[in-house]
Amino acid sequence: MTLSLIRIFRWVSTLEAISFLLLLGIAMPLKYIWDMPQAVSVIGMAHGVLFVLYLILAFYVGEKLNWSLKTLLIVMFCSVLPFGPFYAERKYLK
Repeated sequence: MTLSLIRIFRWVSTLEAISFLLLLGIAMPLKYIWDMPQAVSVIGMAHGVLFVLYLILAFYVGEKLNWSLKTLLIVMFCSVLPFGPFYAERKYLK
């Protein structure tokens, strides 16, 4: 159970990080430089869902792996940094 949960969290973590990078690197420039807001609507919604799912799974995985409160907060904080989920995945999901 725990191994499959970690695998799911890794997938969500990777997808959340990619969606954030797409939002910042492609969708936002399209909206504010070329006046094409459609990409922000689509990618923004996907990122929002993945962000919430990441936080929920981080809490649940942290509970299963007995993370300290400090580790859980670091993993959750990583969700607001562009490359943060990649770091959290490599450091805390060994």
